[in-house]
This record gives sequence, C-alpha cells and structure tokens, in this order.
Amino acid sequence: MKNNNTYKGFGTTAIHAGLNEHIANAHLTPIFATSTYTFDNATQARQRFTGEDAGSIYGRFGSPSITEVENKIAALETYGFVNSSGNKVAAKGIMHSSGMGALTTLFLSTLQKGDKILSHFSLYGGTQEITNKLLPELGIEIVIADLRDLQKAEDAIKNDSTIKLLYIETPANPTLQCVDIEALVHLAKKYNLKTACDNTFATPYLQQPFKYGVDFIMHSTTKFLNGHGTAIGGILLGTDVEFMNTKATKWHRLLGANSNGFDAFLLSNGIKTLEVRMERHCHNATEVAAFLQHNNAVAIVNYHGLPTHPDYYTASKQMNHAGALMSFELKGGYQACTTFLDKLQLCTHAVSLGTTDTLLTHPASTTHYGVPTAEREQYGITDGLIRLSVGIENIQDILADLEQALYNS
Repeated sequence: MKNNNTYKGFGTTAIHAGLNEHIANAHLTPIFATSTYTFDNATQARQRFTGEDAGSIYGRFGSPSITEVENKIAALETYGFVNSSGNKVAAKGIMHSSGMGALTTLFLSTLQKGDKILSHFSLYGGTQEITNKLLPELGIEIVIADLRDLQKAEDAIKNDSTIKLLYIETPANPTLQCVDIEALVHLAKKYNLKTACDNTFATPYLQQPFKYGVDFIMHSTTKFLNGHGTAIGGILLGTDVEFMNTKATKWHRLLGANSNGFDAFLLSNGIKTLEVRMERHCHNATEVAAFLQHNNAVAIVNYHGLPTHPDYYTASKQMNHAGALMSFELKGGYQACTTFLDKLQLCTHAVSLGTTDTLLTHPASTTHYGVPTAEREQYGITDGLIRLSVGIENIQDILADLEQALYNS
C-alpha cells in the first residue's frame, strides 16, 4: 500500500491514499464482486476472525475495494496535522451503505438506554426523524439547544447528567447554520462527553473536525465525496482506533448496513477529483450568492460566505471557504417556490446535493416533509425556502437559468 505520510498535497492524497498496488498489479483497485473469501488453511480462518490477520472474510464485513476508500477518506480527514505529541493523527473509517447507516452505527455503538444526545436545531431531516421518532423507542432521547450560545450549551449539559454525546452538523441542513467546533469540543471534554460531527456539507477539503478534537466524523459519501450522483454511501470515522475496530465494527457488521465493491469503486474514483471540483463549486457559489442577494424576488440568502450571515465569523474561523451549499427564501412563499422550480431549464430539481450539476430542492415539501410544520418554521425552514447546491457548470449558464426562473416567480 502506498505511504500517504509522504504526500505534501491534499489532491495527491485524494488520488493515491489507500491504494493497494499488490492486488493483481491493477492500476486501480478492482471491483470485488464476491460475497465471500476463501482461506488458505484453518489457522488463517481463525486469525481473520480474531483480527490477527487483516484479510477479507465476507462481503458484509468489507472488501479490498471498500478498505481502499475507507483509508482514503481517513487520510483526507487527518491530512496535514498532528496531535499534541507531534505524531500524525490516526483515524479509522468504516464504510456503510448510506449516511443514515453510518449515523445508526454511531448512535447505537456509543449510546445505551437512558442516554441522551445534545444537538442543535436545523438538522438533516433524516437525522431529525431518527432522533425524534426511532431512538426514543430504544430509550435514547435528544436535547435541542442553540449551540451557538456556549452558555446555553453548558447549561443543558450541567442540568442533565444523562447527556453522553454532543452531535453537531456544521454547516447545518438547510439553513447553513454553523457552530464553533473547537469551543464545543472543549466544553464537551470538560464534562466527559463524546463528540461527533457531520462533515458532509464541508468535506475534509474545507473543514477537518478531527483538528479540533472531535471523536467521530460521519459523511453521506453520496454527496461531494462521490461528486457524480452515482452511488449511495456513508462513512463513520473515529480517532479511537481500538473502539472503531471493535465495538463500532461489531455494530456495523450486525446491523448489516454494509457498502459494496461497486459503490466503493465509484466513490474512490469520485474522490480523486474532490480538490478540483471543490475549487469550482466554491467559486461558482460565491457568484450565485451575490446574485441572489441582489434579486428582488429573494427575501433572505443563507450563505455564510456573506458577511450578513449570522455565523459568518464562526465559519470563517474553521472552514477554508464557505462551500457550495446555500438556501434562500422567496418573498412569494410556497407558490413562488413552485413557480420557480417548474421554470428551471438548466439547473436540476432534485433532492441530494454535491453533484457536478446544480441541484435545487424545496425542503418543506421534500427533505423535511416529516418534520412538524411549527418545528421546522421555528428553525427557519419556511414554505418559501429553497436549498441550492451549486454545481461546476459555467457560472454564466447557472446565473442565466436562475435569473429567468426567478422572473415573475
């Protein structure tokens, strides 16, 4: 396997990290389309199950295709920094069939009946539903606080000793709310809480939560990491490698939310262009945000690259760029959104985000449909809100389509 410790560039790491050059002398790690793997002898079989031999066992447990992409993403999330002892930070990644699969492994491997999660408002709709509807049936509850206010965050922890995990999503979906990772991790450590961060929107190119002491990172790899909308996937990463290799791995395998060779292959190839794609995404998003801010049909633009966003300074402190995601509210409400989306000609009306083409969706009627109206409106997810993932098309084409669709919307 190539030694990623020698790579000086993020893009080089994205291309070469994790590749095992000894697999049939293949230039790219092949797609392992097999359900099981053979053993040379009984001793080897036993050693693979005990962990003494790192070879493959069964498709649900992983494959060389999956291992490559796990190692690649771990290398990117730890790229360029060392721990307090001066050593390169080690991290272990576990690929899943979806981001929700990774989230489930996180919650069930770190929490038990009677425990609580502390988080903030404006979470991804699927996250909000699993924490509000499914986990309570297992005796695990969520506490919501405005984590941008550190005093409120500390009060919530001090007043409830059953809070065991601090879970943040920054930037958050779809309001682009940002919280201070470093300050919240410092607070969590004060009270012996584990911390987890959804880094899907930012990607490790723009933000590396491990740098601030976060224990776990999760991604929906379906989004920017894949970049082409070709495969669903998710990853859970942790810096406690022993925990990841034991308890987290056990939950992952028994829950059955495993990835597969083909999706891992597509993801690995997508990641190789992450750096160049993100540069174009970010450039285009800056232009789009400025355009929307001055359009008469638009009431609010949620983009933390704009100084008007309330979390502008927080995002600037921990991100290399504001990224490619934004949301904006149309003055005409739901009807204006319907008219606008139906008039799009170049940009794509679809859920998901992070693909090469520009994607727009109406959260209130799609991704956050399952969230009670009063609750989502309280968090800024109104009937007039549109979420926009800016693609890498020519910026003039994107702006022209948005302009014509906004006209009389």
